[in-house]
Amino acid sequence: MPRKIVPISSVHPYHITARCINREWFNLPLETVWSLMEDYLFLVHHGFHLKIHSFVLMKNHFHCLASSPQANLSSAMNYFMRETSREITRLSGRVNQTYGGRYHRSLIPSDHYYMNAYKYIYQNPVRAKLSERVEEYGYSTLTGLLGIKKITIPLEEDRLLFTPSLDKGCLKWLNRIPEDEHVEEMRKALKRPYFKFNTVRKTNKPSQLENELL
Repeated sequence: MPRKIVPISSVHPYHITARCINREWFNLPLETVWSLMEDYLFLVHHGFHLKIHSFVLMKNHFHCLASSPQANLSSAMNYFMRETSREITRLSGRVNQTYGGRYHRSLIPSDHYYMNAYKYIYQNPVRAKLSERVEEYGYSTLTGLLGIKKITIPLEEDRLLFTPSLDKGCLKWLNRIPEDEHVEEMRKALKRPYFKFNTVRKTNKPSQLENELL
């Protein structure tokens, strides 16, 4: 089955994710995998000018929000996937490849969608019951933004978390878990090449998420 065509943009960010083969774990301590990810995100930032907005590493996959001003996301991610797979395979002694396939990307065309994706990514560890609050999870760029942990990932300026209008309320918003049906809508939207909520429900009314934040 051919891969769905994702629009190429030098302006709008992408949600990017990839998962281990057969949904297995990385077979390495997460601290080791995180260190590798930091190194190669540093390299794709400087080598391909990829702008990294957020990154969260889970036990068998990762989530990333990134922009590609030079419209070379494919080159950047092909390098990132190849090199991290090679290093993880070597260190873990895996027989087969690390990732289950190519990375998936979804273009995020608006600030409203970006804010929902931003929250969804940082809430992953909470929903997986790996931490009680988003800022407590150690393998997330949020810890670096808040000064909890030193990270080497070259992040873009975060104009959402530190927006004066949100200020301290932003962490409260990030930690507020949405209803299950809205989380499921987010999952479906992020699987589409062009991020989009299902705007028409069985009631023939627009989805709540089209106009409101999670």
